[in-house]
Amino acid sequence: MPFDDRKNANEKKFEMDQQSLFKIEARASKLIGAWAAEKLGLSGDDIGLYAKEVVIANLDEPGYDDVKRKLQGDFSTRDIEVPEHEIDHAIAKYVVLATEQVSKESEK
Repeated sequence: MPFDDRKNANEKKFEMDQQSLFKIEARASKLIGAWAAEKLGLSGDDIGLYAKEVVIANLDEPGYDDVKRKLQGDFSTRDIEVPEHEIDHAIAKYVVLATEQVSKESEK
């Protein structure tokens, strides 16, 4: 395979990987937001609206530290005690679930 073909193939793969990572982060943030919304006592459409807020909060920086800060702040504002390890566990759980979902969707 000529060098330019390999370069183009690698660039295409990198682009696809970046798109998948973005989809995974957005999906995980939405799932985390829905989990947190229930802890906050939200229901119905408010769950979806809060989940969107969490997705937007995740755009601040790479990773999930921005999401974690938002959740901790929102829980604190409403005097709801959720231990940090429980938030960390939820983030890890929903990242795995989002990765599985996005992978299955991309196989289609």
